[in-house]
Amino acid sequence: MEYVYAALMLHKLEKEVNEANVASVVKATGAEVNEAQVKALVASLADVNIEEAIKAAPVAVAAAAPAADAAAGGDEKKEKKAEPPSEKQEEAAMEGLSSLFG
Repeated sequence: MEYVYAALMLHKLEKEVNEANVASVVKATGAEVNEAQVKALVASLADVNIEEAIKAAPVAVAAAAPAADAAAGGDEKKEKKAEPPSEKQEEAAMEGLSSLFG
C-alpha cells in the first residue's frame, strides 16, 4: 500500500512517477523497498491517467453528512438521507481502481 501512496504523493506534487522516485519516497518513510513491487506498480501505472482514476474513486460522502447536519442545526428533522452510490457509479469506480493494479 505504501507504494500506491508514494505514487499518489508524487502525482500530487507533479513529479514523475518512476521507479527511482517511488523508491525514494518509500525509503524516506523508513520502510524497506521491494524493487519488484516498485517495478510492478510503475509498470501498471504506465497507461493510467491518475487524475481520472482519482475522480472515479468512490468518496465517503455519507460519513460527512451527519456532521454537516449537526453544524447546520441538529434540531431540525432530516428531510432526505444521503443516497448510497448507484451500481453504475460503483462499477465505474471499480474500473478506475482496477486500472491502477493492472
